[in-house]
Amino acid sequence: MSSAIQQRPVRTDAVLSVENLSVTFPTDDGNVRAVREVSYVLRPREVLGIVGESGSGKSVSSMAVMGLLPGSAKVTGSIRYRDRELVGLSYKDMMSVRNNGVAMIFQDPMTSLNPVYTIGWQLSEAYRAHHAVSKKAAWAKAIEALELVGIPQPDRRASQYPHEFSGGMRQRVVIAMAIINDPDVIIADEPTTALDVTVQAQILETLLTIRDETDAGIIMITHDLGVVAGMVDRVQVMYGGTVVESGPVEEVFDHPRMPYTVGLLGSLPNPASLGKRLTPITGTPPSLINLPTGCAFSPRCPLVVDQCRTAEPPLLAAERGDHTTRCHRWQHLAGLRRPQSLFEHEEIGVIENPAALVEADPDMPVAADAHTVELRVQEGPHS
Repeated sequence: MSSAIQQRPVRTDAVLSVENLSVTFPTDDGNVRAVREVSYVLRPREVLGIVGESGSGKSVSSMAVMGLLPGSAKVTGSIRYRDRELVGLSYKDMMSVRNNGVAMIFQDPMTSLNPVYTIGWQLSEAYRAHHAVSKKAAWAKAIEALELVGIPQPDRRASQYPHEFSGGMRQRVVIAMAIINDPDVIIADEPTTALDVTVQAQILETLLTIRDETDAGIIMITHDLGVVAGMVDRVQVMYGGTVVESGPVEEVFDHPRMPYTVGLLGSLPNPASLGKRLTPITGTPPSLINLPTGCAFSPRCPLVVDQCRTAEPPLLAAERGDHTTRCHRWQHLAGLRRPQSLFEHEEIGVIENPAALVEADPDMPVAADAHTVELRVQEGPHS
C-alpha cells in the first residue's frame, strides 16, 4: 500500500448515511416489502455488523446501497455517500461511485471472477476502469493488492486463473478487487460462507488489516453471530425486513432487549450446554408479502401480548447508551434473570451429562442418539 494511503488522516464524519431506506418488489401475488425503514450511519474505520436469518432484508439493503437492484424495485428513503445522494442516481453516475467510493465483496467468489481471464488481468481492469493509467501500472497495482490481502508470490499468482486458486484464496482475490481502488466503504456480504473455520479467521483478519491500512468503513453482513462478536463495533439485528435491535456489539450480546435477538444467541452451540439440544426459535419467518399486523416477530415470540399483535413498535431507546430495540416488552425482558429460558423446552431423551454415562460404561456407543441413550439408561448398561 502506498505511503499516501498509509498517511491518510482518519476522518470523523460519516462516509455513509442510510435513512428510512425501504425496498419493495412488485409481484403477481402482491408487493414484497423486502426492506422497511432501515437507518444507520457508518464512519471511517468503523465495522458495522448486520445480522439476521435468510429473508430478513440484509443483502437487499446492501444491494440498494450499491445500486444493483433490478429496475422493477421501488427504493425510497435516503442513501448518502459523503454528501452525495445515491437514490435516483443514473447508472452512469452510479458507476463512478461503485468500487471507487463504495465497494462490495460478494459471498461466492467463483461467480464474481471470470474463469477465462487471469487474476491479474481482472484486477488490472477493475483499476483501469477508474484510473487513466497504463496497463503496466495497473498490473503493478494488481500485484500490490494481492500482496495486501495475503496472497503468497503475488507476481506469479497474478498470471494464474481462478480455478488454480483454493476457495479461501479466491475470496482473498475478491477482497483485493474490492479494495484496489481504495474505497471509503466496503460492504462484505457473507464473505466467509462455505469456508472452513481456519480460512474464515484468515479472511476476517484480512478485512481488519484492510480497515487499518485504508481507514475504510466496513459493513459486515452475516448470519454468523460468532463473526459479529469478534469483529464488529456496532450491530444491527434485522427481522421481517426491518431493524429490530441495534447498538454496540457488547451491549447487544450481553443485554439483548429483543426476544428475537435472545433466540438467535441461544441457537449458538455452547460448551456449557454439553448434552443439551440447541434452543431454536420455533416457527418460520414471516411472508414479506403478507406481514403480520403489529410486530413481525409476534407469531413466534414467547412474550407476545395483544399490544404486540396490533401495533408494530418503533425503535425504542433501551437503558444503556445508543442501544435501541423494536419491542413493546423490552423492560419485561430486561427484568428476567435468564432470558434464554423463554426459548427452552423439554426434549425427550436429553440428558444432562452424557460424558458421565460413557465413563460408567466405556462400551456405550458415543454416536448413539438421545433416544437410544435414554433406553440404555432405563434398561441398564448390560441388558
